[in-house]
Amino acid sequence: MIIRPRIRGFICTTAHPAGCAVNVRAQIARIAPVSNGPRKALVLGASGGYGLASRIVAGFGAGADTLGVSFERAPTATRTASAGWYNNVAFEESAAERGLYAMTLDGDAFADEMKSRVVEEIRASLGQIDLLVYSLASPMRRHPRTGVVHRSAIKPLGQTVHIKNLNQATGDVGEVDLSPATQEETAATVAVMGGEDWEFWISALLDAQVLAPGFKTVSYTYIGSQLTWPIYWKATLGKAKEDLDRAAHAIGTRLSGLHGAARVAVLKAVVTQASSAIPAVPLYLALLFKVMKAAGNHEECIDHIDRLFRTALYSDEAPVLDDVDRIRMDNWELSDAIQAEVVQRWPLVSTATLPELADLEGIRGDFLEIFGFGVTGVDYDADIDPTLGRAPN
Repeated sequence: MIIRPRIRGFICTTAHPAGCAVNVRAQIARIAPVSNGPRKALVLGASGGYGLASRIVAGFGAGADTLGVSFERAPTATRTASAGWYNNVAFEESAAERGLYAMTLDGDAFADEMKSRVVEEIRASLGQIDLLVYSLASPMRRHPRTGVVHRSAIKPLGQTVHIKNLNQATGDVGEVDLSPATQEETAATVAVMGGEDWEFWISALLDAQVLAPGFKTVSYTYIGSQLTWPIYWKATLGKAKEDLDRAAHAIGTRLSGLHGAARVAVLKAVVTQASSAIPAVPLYLALLFKVMKAAGNHEECIDHIDRLFRTALYSDEAPVLDDVDRIRMDNWELSDAIQAEVVQRWPLVSTATLPELADLEGIRGDFLEIFGFGVTGVDYDADIDPTLGRAPN
């Protein structure tokens, strides 16, 4: 099969096995040894983005055995797998070459069944874990206690918001009106993206006695700039993120007997499939990337998580926390110099000025690379088996 990107709106429905594998191995090659890192790690949402980067740093930086959980689409003879499926295969193959344990469980991480499967695997293969990275990204969640399916809504609160927006496909800069969320939509967003499931995971692992003394857990979040706050932090997403702060403090209290710790880490803005669908965010990313690349402090996912592990999670010095005890890894993005330049460009950017003021090609390239396309050294004209020689479903 000759595999090309098929983009529908904000979604790419194909993925390239070789491109994904090259991406994973390139990230692995960038990691130097991490001192005093985790030994046995569980990563929820391990197949892409910051979750995959965390698994790479833990495994290939610290030498940790890693158990990953993700919900991916397997390939068939006529259809590619999801990018995360190929990423998981590449990670496991690379880990085997290094003699590292690496197991990935596929399924709904919100379900109690998956929690039970993970506990069984930890007991059988790891004994106990000393790190849990919570990096799930999903637009919906079936509540394991009630069976209710909650769907998140990316909307402002209180009143209609008029804001600039970028059509990433066409390069057109325009404006959109966003209607406010209802109370039900806000509550559903908190149910999907808040901290309750993180707490459920810790409860399951504590009850099973599979957490090692000194256990650490971190959940990833994003706060962003004042430019995106109307649709992000001061919106339904922000309410969900605030619930993570509540959960972190509750979990931290429960871990005191293990001398453990729970933190929320605020990360840098990056291109993801989800971020491409949030109004205003692609335009902000295009401006931000242009400014940070010029300043020499732009980070890809792997570089950012490497810095998190080295300077905050596993540093000899205590991490710098904000007023609600979050680890702030977005400090480079939100520095006065970077934000002043982005804010200055925001009212000036238009369809005509976009090439000069923003990095549209950069965010387009990052989006394609998520799915294994546009990767240097890959022959995209080659006939490739989407199943990688494995029995298709």
